[in-house]
Amino acid sequence: MPHILIVEDEAAIADTLIFALQGDGHSTEWVTLGSAALEQQRQRPADLIILDIGLPDISGFETCRQLRRFSEVPVMFLSARDGEIDRVVGLEIGADDYVVKPFSPREVAARVRAILKRMAPRAEPLASAPELFQVDTLRMQIHYHGQALSLTRHEFRLLQSLLEQPERVFSREQLLDAVGVAADVGYERSIDSHIKSLRAKLRAVAADAEPIQTHRGLGYSYSPSHS
Repeated sequence: MPHILIVEDEAAIADTLIFALQGDGHSTEWVTLGSAALEQQRQRPADLIILDIGLPDISGFETCRQLRRFSEVPVMFLSARDGEIDRVVGLEIGADDYVVKPFSPREVAARVRAILKRMAPRAEPLASAPELFQVDTLRMQIHYHGQALSLTRHEFRLLQSLLEQPERVFSREQLLDAVGVAADVGYERSIDSHIKSLRAKLRAVAADAEPIQTHRGLGYSYSPSHS
């Protein structure tokens, strides 16, 4: 049974989420503070966190930033703010979805289900991984030129997707879906930040290589000849 941590200071909203999620087969836990959520995730890790942005102690954004220092648990933001900058910031600091209040509890439950399905580890080895890359899908690790890369969960899934189909050009929307971020959230440009971080980590191993190619106006691809 997937365990969901709800971080929300409004009791009525939390009660609605608890009812919808438990009815969908999840166990739930509710806290009202970002600091409590961080401590809870250290003590009893959840499978997914629903995180309100406007919390009484620290913001949901800051909570997520601190969370990412020790956990790659999927995060869904809740917010009354629907501005583009808030959505972009949420995605760039590692969120998997962004839901604007007021919302449908059924829709939130469906989004939770979809995120957990996308995040499930793939049991089969990656047969098509190029020799310069060794991909361990169960441990979510990738080695490049024999060196282990320190990747976030999003970076792992992004690089894995590129490696699976060399030379294929993926659009930003397709890569958002590959890393497990709901494509309907929009703002595919957040993929650019992940690509920039990935390239820096690859160059730290092989400075002259450029395995990730940019296709202007189209997206990105993996090129074995540039590895």
